[in-house]
Amino acid sequence: MSDLRIGEVAERARVSTRALRYYEEQGILHAERTPSGQRVYGESAVERVRLIQHLFSAGLASRTIALILPCVDTGHAPPEMLSSLHTERDRITSVIADLEEARRRLDEVIDLTENADPADCDAARDAAGRTSAILEGVGA
Repeated sequence: MSDLRIGEVAERARVSTRALRYYEEQGILHAERTPSGQRVYGESAVERVRLIQHLFSAGLASRTIALILPCVDTGHAPPEMLSSLHTERDRITSVIADLEEARRRLDEVIDLTENADPADCDAARDAAGRTSAILEGVGA
């Protein structure tokens, strides 16, 4: 097994050395230290960093990643963890739906703006006023 310096791991995994230091601070990547204090990693560190990057790109926080990595190592995930991951996926699905609705409404505004008709503007103002009145009543 060859020891890799931090710069070598960063280059091979295509991340910054700063990211590697952060992963170490979060307890999701481990390095040995030379007598002079330099970090050295085993060959497996490159794949580990790629996995960590994949988990981050899935929207997981570092504390969640720290819980998942031992399960990846052992090939066993407790039911609570799977439930938590399903809950996170459901949250992301909800955010996507909200964003799609916002995009649909923005498309309507763009269409109204590009094809401006005074009657449409009056209707939009009336609808906005009704929505504001409803929302004010809900908060009361």
